[in-house]
Amino acid sequence: MNKYKEGDVVKARITAIEKYGAFASIDDEYSGLIHISEITDKFVRDIADFVEIGDVINVKILSVPNLHNQLRLSAKNVNYELQKNKRKKIKETVFGFYLLKTALPNWIQEKMEEINKKL
Repeated sequence: MNKYKEGDVVKARITAIEKYGAFASIDDEYSGLIHISEITDKFVRDIADFVEIGDVINVKILSVPNLHNQLRLSAKNVNYELQKNKRKKIKETVFGFYLLKTALPNWIQEKMEEINKKL
């Protein structure tokens, strides 16, 4: 007899992320896949925008196959806080605005010459 049944809502820890879905561990015995289409009702370009490895989220069990204790899981309509859509920060470089600072005087001079020609 299976420990879980279809429709149960349980806590799961995200253990791996692939482009097609996130793998989650329910307990020492059961694990499953949250397919990319079952992450949220919104468009998902990158699953990492919604979950990270180690996150513990609520999931709904869609099906319980008889073999291997591998469940089909869904996070839709279970995790309202999952819609975090983290923005990726732009990584600053050592150069920063230095390149602009060195090029700006030449740009100003070229533009001034162009303006003076028109006068």
